[in-house]
Amino acid sequence: MGLRILAVDDSRTIRDLLAATLSAAGMDVTLAEDGVEGLEMLRRMGRPDAILSDINMPRLDGFGFIHAVREIDPMRAVPILVLTTESAPELKTRAREAGATGWIVKPFDPERLVHSIRKVTG
Repeated sequence: MGLRILAVDDSRTIRDLLAATLSAAGMDVTLAEDGVEGLEMLRRMGRPDAILSDINMPRLDGFGFIHAVREIDPMRAVPILVLTTESAPELKTRAREAGATGWIVKPFDPERLVHSIRKVTG
């Protein structure tokens, strides 16, 4: 079985692209449409190998989601890559302070995304 990835994004198109890209790379992908559902999925699936999260989402945004994940003991060391259209340095800093591992700007290059996930999961 490949790497277990949780991908959280409110865009169905992005979730579909992530599922196709990561599945094709042999990864097992679980999808959620916002931070609230992302936390619910984490409770169900247990510790993933990595998490991808958008920033701008309803109910619980990416910053709140990342912070909440880092509060869960077994999830403290799980790599979290932010996948967003945002590129402002202050948002990157805020994400890093919340506990994000890295930052990828949409639209993403499928090969670079897979490479980034493999890099952070070592």
